[in-house]
Amino acid sequence: MELVVARIGRAHGIKGEVTVEVRTDEPELRLGPGAVLRTEPASAGPLTIETGRVHSGRLMLRFAGVKDRTAAENLRNILLIADVDPSELPAEPDEYYDHQLMDLDVVLEDGTEIGRITEISHLPSQDLFIVERPDGTEVMIPFVEEIVAEIDLEEQRCVITPPPGLIDDRAVVASSREAEGEAETERETEAKGEGDA
Repeated sequence: MELVVARIGRAHGIKGEVTVEVRTDEPELRLGPGAVLRTEPASAGPLTIETGRVHSGRLMLRFAGVKDRTAAENLRNILLIADVDPSELPAEPDEYYDHQLMDLDVVLEDGTEIGRITEISHLPSQDLFIVERPDGTEVMIPFVEEIVAEIDLEEQRCVITPPPGLIDDRAVVASSREAEGEAETERETEAKGEGDA
């Protein structure tokens, strides 16, 4: 099974190094020195990783045969593809490969359909599910424990408990002044009811 594990970014320095946008949860396994990766477009590869390092929070790679900035710049926006055994699972039970999560139905705890996971974005701070809604719009769901309540691969669904405003624009905002006003109105009503009795 083919898996996109990274997209090559801009050249870094003058010795053929490039930044990469990581698209795998296991960069140390998929993007380590010696890894041979196919490319999209195929004519650019295969590419063999010679060295890798992290600089300012970004992964930098150098490929065999890419010796200068010009050659590195020519690789920009190329996708790196690894072969993965479909039955292979991550070491930790609460971890998932991107291909396991793609196309899962996203629902609320009450079963309300939100959409379908079409992309997973790996940011430095957290991962994001890009969810396509039935009307064609997209919503971003942070893949964090507080929001993603359950991943059920057998049922092919992801259950979420989003905070107000995450999946719609109807965030519930009540100022303390409004709350005090409502409480005051309730007290007046109760007092009036007692006076009538």
